[in-house]
Amino acid sequence: MFSPEGPTLRELAVQALSSVERGYDLLAPKFDHTPYRTPDRVLEAAARALEPLGPFAAGLDLCCGTGAGVDVLARVCQRGVTGVDFSAGMLEVARRRTLPPGPAVSWVRADARALPFGPAFDLVVSFGAFGHFLPRELPGLFGQVHSVLRPDGCFAFPVVAPPRPGSPGYWTLLGFDAAMRVRNALWRPPFVMYYRTFRLGDVGRELARAGFRTGLHALPEFGRRPDGSPRVRLVVARRVTQRRVSPPPPAG
Repeated sequence: MFSPEGPTLRELAVQALSSVERGYDLLAPKFDHTPYRTPDRVLEAAARALEPLGPFAAGLDLCCGTGAGVDVLARVCQRGVTGVDFSAGMLEVARRRTLPPGPAVSWVRADARALPFGPAFDLVVSFGAFGHFLPRELPGLFGQVHSVLRPDGCFAFPVVAPPRPGSPGYWTLLGFDAAMRVRNALWRPPFVMYYRTFRLGDVGRELARAGFRTGLHALPEFGRRPDGSPRVRLVVARRVTQRRVSPPPPAG
């Protein structure tokens, strides 16, 4: 975090006292040198899990940041790839990326809660962004994703198993979330970033309500917990095609 390429403690403090959008604008030039960027091994594992489900035509990277997830979409999409984010600073860095071979890539500045697209995509992915949405925002967020997917399209994102209660990881996340709640109670504008609000059970229920059929794919590269459950899963939610049922013929 505090390497010569990464942000200084002072820069992180200024970011944390800004809004989410402004904070990421400030962090953008050094974002790829922080632990906040999704690790390459997670992106690679997600791409391998998605390849048997494709190929897809058009793909969308939701909350794309500096564009790391575009590499995943370029491997499994044939027609076009779009990255969308509400931070102009992050998109500026994304536009300077060396693009992978494959379909054309475009970048769009927009809020994930109000996407400026019709049903134009066959695959939507997102990596590491959901801590910026409060639980009450999930229905609207998933509704937006549903609206931009073509029938039978997929919404995919990795989820990490929560740390065991009482473990160092558990207390670290609990302490971080508590500090963020105190910060947001005392300072405006709020900076929404919570690690313990995106619970898999709640997510599954909200995806179903939004019109998705959800499956879980273990990512074996990350091993299993002592209880045998996967450490990391890929959620693959498929947009359910609504079929109109014809009324029964009249009696007689």
